Amino acid sequence: MQVNNAAIRGTTIDSDASAASKITGTENIPNEWAKGVFSDVDTFTEERIDELLSVFLKDFKEDSLETKGWPALLSAYVLSKAALNAHTRILAKKYPNFCINCICPGFVKTDMSNNTGTLSVDEAAEYPVKLALLPDGGPSGLFFILDKLSCF
Repeated sequence: MQVNNAAIRGTTIDSDASAASKITGTENIPNEWAKGVFSDVDTFTEERIDELLSVFLKDFKEDSLETKGWPALLSAYVLSKAALNAHTRILAKKYPNFCINCICPGFVKTDMSNNTGTLSVDEAAEYPVKLALLPDGGPSGLFFILDKLSCF
Protein backbone atom coordinates (compact mmCIF):
# COMPACT_ATOMS: atom_id res chain seq x y z
CA MET A 1 0.00 0.00 0.00
CA GLN A 2 1.24 3.49 -0.78
CA VAL A 3 -0.04 6.60 0.96
CA ASN A 4 0.50 10.06 -0.48
CA ASN A 5 -0.39 13.22 1.35
CA ALA A 6 -0.76 16.57 -0.39
CA ALA A 7 -1.12 18.53 2.83
CA ILE A 8 1.25 21.39 3.47
CA ARG A 9 2.67 23.20 6.44
CA GLY A 10 3.72 26.80 6.74
CA THR A 11 0.27 28.29 6.95
CA THR A 12 -1.67 29.82 9.78
CA ILE A 13 -4.71 27.86 10.88
CA ASP A 14 -7.64 30.05 11.82
CA SER A 15 -11.08 29.36 13.25
CA ASP A 16 -12.35 28.41 9.79
CA ALA A 17 -9.54 25.94 9.18
CA SER A 18 -12.01 23.13 8.63
CA ALA A 19 -12.67 24.70 5.23
CA ALA A 20 -9.19 23.58 4.19
CA SER A 21 -10.19 19.96 4.69
CA LYS A 22 -12.90 20.45 2.05
CA ILE A 23 -10.43 21.69 -0.59
CA THR A 24 -10.12 18.58 -2.66
CA GLY A 25 -10.20 19.22 -6.36
CA THR A 26 -10.87 21.64 -9.15
CA GLU A 27 -13.89 23.38 -7.59
CA ASN A 28 -11.52 25.85 -5.92
CA ILE A 29 -9.40 26.57 -9.01
CA PRO A 30 -10.69 29.59 -10.92
CA ASN A 31 -8.13 29.15 -13.74
CA GLU A 32 -10.20 27.72 -16.60
CA TRP A 33 -7.19 26.30 -18.45
CA ALA A 34 -6.15 24.34 -15.33
CA LYS A 35 -9.71 23.10 -14.79
CA GLY A 36 -9.78 21.90 -18.38
CA VAL A 37 -6.49 20.06 -18.02
CA PHE A 38 -7.60 18.35 -14.80
CA SER A 39 -11.01 17.49 -16.27
CA ASP A 40 -9.79 15.92 -19.52
CA VAL A 41 -9.54 12.38 -18.19
CA ASP A 42 -8.98 10.80 -21.61
CA THR A 43 -5.78 12.70 -22.43
CA PHE A 44 -4.55 13.35 -18.91
CA THR A 45 -0.94 12.24 -18.33
CA GLU A 46 1.83 12.74 -15.82
CA GLU A 47 3.42 15.12 -18.32
CA ARG A 48 0.26 17.24 -18.31
CA ILE A 49 0.40 17.40 -14.49
CA ASP A 50 4.04 18.48 -14.71
CA GLU A 51 3.17 21.13 -17.32
CA LEU A 52 0.30 22.49 -15.26
CA LEU A 53 2.33 22.64 -12.06
CA SER A 54 5.24 24.28 -13.91
CA VAL A 55 2.93 27.03 -15.15
CA PHE A 56 1.56 27.45 -11.62
CA LEU A 57 5.08 27.65 -10.17
CA LYS A 58 6.14 30.20 -12.81
CA ASP A 59 3.11 32.36 -12.02
CA PHE A 60 3.81 31.96 -8.29
CA LYS A 61 7.41 33.12 -8.72
CA GLU A 62 6.20 36.10 -10.77
CA ASP A 63 3.64 36.96 -8.05
CA SER A 64 0.84 36.71 -10.59
CA LEU A 65 -1.32 33.93 -9.14
CA GLU A 66 -4.41 36.08 -8.71
CA THR A 67 -4.15 37.78 -12.10
CA LYS A 68 -3.65 34.41 -13.82
CA GLY A 69 -6.72 32.89 -12.16
CA TRP A 70 -5.08 30.65 -9.60
CA PRO A 71 -6.66 30.23 -6.15
CA ALA A 72 -6.12 33.21 -3.89
CA LEU A 73 -6.40 31.17 -0.69
CA LEU A 74 -4.02 28.27 0.04
CA SER A 75 -3.05 28.05 -3.63
CA ALA A 76 -0.23 25.50 -3.22
CA TYR A 77 -2.48 23.33 -1.07
CA VAL A 78 -5.34 23.47 -3.59
CA LEU A 79 -3.07 22.63 -6.53
CA SER A 80 -1.25 19.83 -4.69
CA LYS A 81 -4.58 18.21 -3.76
CA ALA A 82 -5.95 18.48 -7.29
CA ALA A 83 -2.70 17.12 -8.78
CA LEU A 84 -2.58 14.22 -6.35
CA ASN A 85 -6.21 13.34 -7.04
CA ALA A 86 -5.60 13.52 -10.79
CA HIS A 87 -2.51 11.35 -10.48
CA THR A 88 -4.66 8.74 -8.75
CA ARG A 89 -6.77 8.45 -11.91
CA ILE A 90 -3.64 8.07 -14.05
CA LEU A 91 -2.24 5.31 -11.83
CA ALA A 92 -5.56 3.48 -11.70
CA LYS A 93 -5.72 3.49 -15.50
CA LYS A 94 -2.06 2.46 -15.84
CA TYR A 95 -2.35 -0.39 -13.33
CA PRO A 96 -5.84 -1.89 -13.73
CA ASN A 97 -5.01 -4.93 -11.58
CA PHE A 98 -4.46 -2.70 -8.56
CA CYS A 99 -7.03 -0.82 -6.53
CA ILE A 100 -5.83 2.80 -6.43
CA ASN A 101 -7.96 5.49 -4.81
CA CYS A 102 -7.52 8.73 -2.94
CA ILE A 103 -9.24 9.96 0.18
CA CYS A 104 -9.72 13.05 2.27
CA PRO A 105 -9.79 11.85 5.89
CA GLY A 106 -11.56 14.99 7.09
CA PHE A 107 -10.45 17.68 9.50
CA VAL A 108 -8.23 15.78 11.93
CA LYS A 109 -6.97 16.81 15.36
CA THR A 110 -3.22 16.92 14.72
CA ASP A 111 -0.34 19.34 15.26
CA MET A 112 -0.92 20.60 11.73
CA SER A 113 -4.45 21.74 12.63
CA ASN A 114 -3.36 22.97 16.07
CA ASN A 115 -5.54 20.14 17.38
CA THR A 116 -8.68 21.99 16.31
CA GLY A 117 -9.95 19.20 14.05
CA THR A 118 -13.27 17.48 14.44
CA LEU A 119 -11.95 13.91 14.16
CA SER A 120 -9.36 12.13 16.26
CA VAL A 121 -6.46 10.48 14.47
CA ASP A 122 -7.99 7.07 15.20
CA GLU A 123 -11.39 8.12 13.81
CA ALA A 124 -9.85 9.57 10.66
CA ALA A 125 -7.59 6.55 10.11
CA GLU A 126 -10.63 4.29 9.87
CA TYR A 127 -11.46 5.49 6.34
CA PRO A 128 -8.08 5.04 4.61
CA VAL A 129 -7.74 1.63 6.27
CA LYS A 130 -11.12 0.58 4.80
CA LEU A 131 -9.91 1.64 1.34
CA ALA A 132 -6.62 -0.21 1.80
CA LEU A 133 -8.50 -3.39 2.67
CA LEU A 134 -10.83 -3.39 -0.34
CA PRO A 135 -10.95 -6.81 -2.01
CA ASP A 136 -9.41 -7.56 -5.40
CA GLY A 137 -11.56 -6.07 -8.13
CA GLY A 138 -12.75 -3.28 -5.83
CA PRO A 139 -13.32 0.25 -7.09
CA SER A 140 -10.28 2.08 -8.43
CA GLY A 141 -9.44 5.58 -9.65
CA LEU A 142 -11.93 7.18 -7.30
CA PHE A 143 -11.91 9.91 -4.68
CA PHE A 144 -13.56 9.61 -1.29
CA ILE A 145 -14.27 12.09 1.46
CA LEU A 146 -14.35 9.96 4.59
CA ASP A 147 -16.42 6.99 3.38
CA LYS A 148 -18.45 8.88 0.75
CA LEU A 149 -17.63 8.73 -2.94
CA SER A 150 -16.95 12.23 -4.23
CA CYS A 151 -16.12 13.84 -7.54
CA PHE A 152 -12.64 15.13 -8.26
